[in-house]
Amino acid sequence: MDPKYKRILLKLSGEALAGEKKTGLDYPTIINICKSIKKAQELGAEIAIVVGGGNFWRGRSSGAMDRTRADHIGMLATTMNALAVADVLEDLGAIVRVQTAISMHQVAEPYIRNRAVRHLEKGRIVIFGCGTGNPFFSTDTASALRAAEIEADIIFKATMVDGVYDKDPHKFSDAVKYDKLTFSEVLSKGLEVMDSTAASMCRDNHLPILVFNLNEPENIVKAVQGEPVGTIVTEEDA
Repeated sequence: MDPKYKRILLKLSGEALAGEKKTGLDYPTIINICKSIKKAQELGAEIAIVVGGGNFWRGRSSGAMDRTRADHIGMLATTMNALAVADVLEDLGAIVRVQTAISMHQVAEPYIRNRAVRHLEKGRIVIFGCGTGNPFFSTDTASALRAAEIEADIIFKATMVDGVYDKDPHKFSDAVKYDKLTFSEVLSKGLEVMDSTAASMCRDNHLPILVFNLNEPENIVKAVQGEPVGTIVTEEDA
């Protein structure tokens, strides 16, 4: 079966890599995620990945530290996660390239858009670290930016819930799940799909977002095939 989406940008949160430990790296969890990523690629999808760093560090909750410096530490955290995911994917037989928005030549390639696209065309998985390389911008915004740059068909946002709800389903038993939303609804209702900068960038660049539960890693494969998982966010005229 041919994939519904040819080129995807997969956003992985740092917390997703920590599993039940909630912090650091949980390799059994990462292995399960990476097996699904590799299976999705074997279906014919070109896969780029943006990783967060929340399992190690959150700049916004760092207290009195200078925000710019705190965000730089967060960028280093995303690089650790990118290298860990790359290592597991390579153990599974995938060919992987890590690119970082902050140059660290001994560790990873610098982010170069054309090189990233060429890697994808050659069947390599590309993992982007360091977010956008700028403080005050989240890895959600980095996902939107990189997806637009590489001309991805869609952003897959893998989370800890099975879609987008009108309120936190972990706190409210009457929370209602949306199957489909528009970007205007996301922004006007303040829904926690991704931050407003990222949502606006996706809307302006005609990039749909699919939000689904990563507690079932096989959802990555289902999503690539176009099966109904999670919540899809599209333009008003989509």
